[in-house]
Amino acid sequence: MSRVHDMGGRFGDGSVVPGPEDAPVFAEEWHARALAVTLASGALGQWTLDASRHARECLAPADYLAFSYYEKWLAGLADLLVAHGVVTRAELSGAEPGPSPLAGRRLQADAVAGALARGGPVLRDGPASRFAPGDRVRTRRPARNLAVNGGHTRLPGYAAGLRGVVERVHGCHVFADANAHGLGEQPEPLYTVVFDAGEVWGAAEAPGDTVSCDLWESYLEAET
Repeated sequence: MSRVHDMGGRFGDGSVVPGPEDAPVFAEEWHARALAVTLASGALGQWTLDASRHARECLAPADYLAFSYYEKWLAGLADLLVAHGVVTRAELSGAEPGPSPLAGRRLQADAVAGALARGGPVLRDGPASRFAPGDRVRTRRPARNLAVNGGHTRLPGYAAGLRGVVERVHGCHVFADANAHGLGEQPEPLYTVVFDAGEVWGAAEAPGDTVSCDLWESYLEAET
């Protein structure tokens, strides 16, 4: 079964309306603070980026649909902080926090620019790629995590069970399905696969339209 976040191709959610080009980076001041506290908490090293994505996916469906973008971030972060023992539920409710053994790992203000510039590279050494540009492949169906029931996966539901063509090989990258659950990085070859839009949606908006997805090797099998 898919989680509520896997919304691609679903009817009834309305159109995507781009904002004006001159719009501010953050629509409200607290959005910047939500991003800042999320990055600062991640710097404590208690979870991975993939785990933080999964925490947001695991929000109750009613909350996920009702929350705004940064409300989802904060709700997922609160769950992670409690689950990993960084803070208690009482502290989140306003109780005076005690001394933290992680205090020495806090992200200092003068280190923020450098941390953001470095980002979080996920390119790794790993096995040779099985596929090459031009190879025809089919995506796995259903779109699910094979190691953890209900776990994180980056194979979207709309792209499961489709035939496509490998356009590009990106080398080996940290495998999100494993890294989100403390199973190690398990790097795999990552590919850009191009699908005919009609294959994806049943009907293309215009002839020749395509959909491209970046997909790990274990999501794919050779199309014969």
